[in-house]
Amino acid sequence: MLDIQRVLKAKPKPHERAEAVRLDTPWTAELAEGTPLCEHPRPQFARSGIDILNGWWDVAFGPKPEGSPSIDDHPTFDGKILVPFSPEAPASGVGRRLEPNETLWYRRTFDIPELAGKRLLLHFEAVDHACTCWCNGKQVGTHEGGYLPFAFDITDALVGVSAEIVLCVTDPSDTGTQPRGKQKLQAGDIWYTAQSGIWQTVWLEVVPAAHIENVRMDANPDDGALHVRARTAGPDGDFYVWLLDGGRLVAEACVQTENGVAAIDLPVERPCLWSPDDPYLYSVQLAFGDDSVRSYCAFRTVGVERDAAGTPRFCLNHNPVFLRGVLDQGYWSDGLLTAPSDAALIHDIESARRLGFNMIRKHIKVESDRWYWHCDRLGMLVWQDMVNGGTDYSSWHTSYKPTLFSWSWTRFPDDTPKHRSALSAGDAAMRKAWTDACMGTVRHLANHPSIVTWVLFNEGWGQFDAAAATKAVRAEDPTRPIDATSGWYDQRCGDYFSIHNYFRPLEVLRDPAATPRAFVLSEFGGLAYHVDGHSALELDYGYETYANLDELKTAVRAQLAAAEALESKGCCGYVYTQLSDVEEETNGLLTFDRKINKLVKE
Repeated sequence: MLDIQRVLKAKPKPHERAEAVRLDTPWTAELAEGTPLCEHPRPQFARSGIDILNGWWDVAFGPKPEGSPSIDDHPTFDGKILVPFSPEAPASGVGRRLEPNETLWYRRTFDIPELAGKRLLLHFEAVDHACTCWCNGKQVGTHEGGYLPFAFDITDALVGVSAEIVLCVTDPSDTGTQPRGKQKLQAGDIWYTAQSGIWQTVWLEVVPAAHIENVRMDANPDDGALHVRARTAGPDGDFYVWLLDGGRLVAEACVQTENGVAAIDLPVERPCLWSPDDPYLYSVQLAFGDDSVRSYCAFRTVGVERDAAGTPRFCLNHNPVFLRGVLDQGYWSDGLLTAPSDAALIHDIESARRLGFNMIRKHIKVESDRWYWHCDRLGMLVWQDMVNGGTDYSSWHTSYKPTLFSWSWTRFPDDTPKHRSALSAGDAAMRKAWTDACMGTVRHLANHPSIVTWVLFNEGWGQFDAAAATKAVRAEDPTRPIDATSGWYDQRCGDYFSIHNYFRPLEVLRDPAATPRAFVLSEFGGLAYHVDGHSALELDYGYETYANLDELKTAVRAQLAAAEALESKGCCGYVYTQLSDVEEETNGLLTFDRKINKLVKE
């Protein structure tokens, strides 16, 4: 039975967006030193000889040119920005939004390291959305896509002992159709401040001319082997892999690359299995010519299997594990999309664990690689969302209709031109951009053992051809289950029948697919409480608001208990909304500034 009163209370109300109050996190003070996020950005693919370029850069805003930007277009650099924070984030020191009709320019110099015949790569972990880069006035590359890392080889542009980098960025935000997550120029309710430009670490890396470009690892305990597939640059040669357990050599192998590709299968007898209770990691050393890379892996299997009663369940190492998940937007009061420090990333994971959750659903965002590394080593399961895109979302199709009419959850095909347009996916360029970003996300994160499910579409936001997308992701990564449509507009594909339920009694629903999938309550809760002095805005939003903390605690615990009770009825897990407050949303278990845990505050 639909709770109409709760629906009406939760309906977003038109209002003016107030100016947000600056909220410092416990890590904000560290940013005054001007060297944020100085740890190695890629613990799973690490070399020595890197230089982190985070810190104060020159910045300027200018008009957007008619065609491609030229370095001669840059305006006078009249300000400073603390990289890697977007100019919209308080931590950046800028406090200004990049408009869709503007360009954002960055500049800094660096000392050229000793190369001696080696190459110098300039890495950007994430830049939103499109950028052009010059080194010493020479264009070295362009990139589109706001959530995935990329690199430019700048060696041939280097002269003398120092070099200058200039970066030009444009970002249409939600005036475009590109994958953008929950960013919106007119933020409010469940939509957050639009951000632009560099928002993850920038760094330099020295590599040999012949080097390892990337590696894919599958540590499979079922066949007792570590499967390694690598791509190399330069002439073919010997490729080495060593597997170590606490410094003890477990296995080693060497093969000759063929056309820049190496494939090695290392037998491993009785490997120790990775789990949340024992997140056991093996060290991996890779070598090719003069190149050496440090990595790690974990032996574990994930999938949907039937339990003894025949009920489909999420299984880890072939054992059913009930998923106690929490939704994590990955937003911070000082850095917005960017965590203020590595310790802040750890804090959120450990807070989720202390609250009783064994899984985090990373919502509509690709996090920094270090966040996944911490989940790997701490034993936190991750459901990874793809970043949504599309035109303006129809409130009727993505919110009102599915809220009022649950029958619509399974009766709206997404593979017709009319329905694609209804779900804001009518633009072919948008569909290609989403597909490219989806496949790029899978390739980028595939080696992390903590990631146990890919989530493709959420609540119909830019949804299209979910069955085809499921097939493509399955071909790229057959080792993980897929939640094809989280919330509604199920297409009878993927491994889960995935439902959001904020306004009805919690229950397990009958799967409409011919072959039953695991039922998951992939969002529920959203209970809100505004903590004075720890909320960014006087306005607050949630699916039900409480007058005091005691009432909130009682209601949250009752909701979690109701979700827990679904396990015996065939549910494989749940995702509570949400880990922390974000701007107007005060339905977090932690405040936006991470200073108060609402469930434990006395």
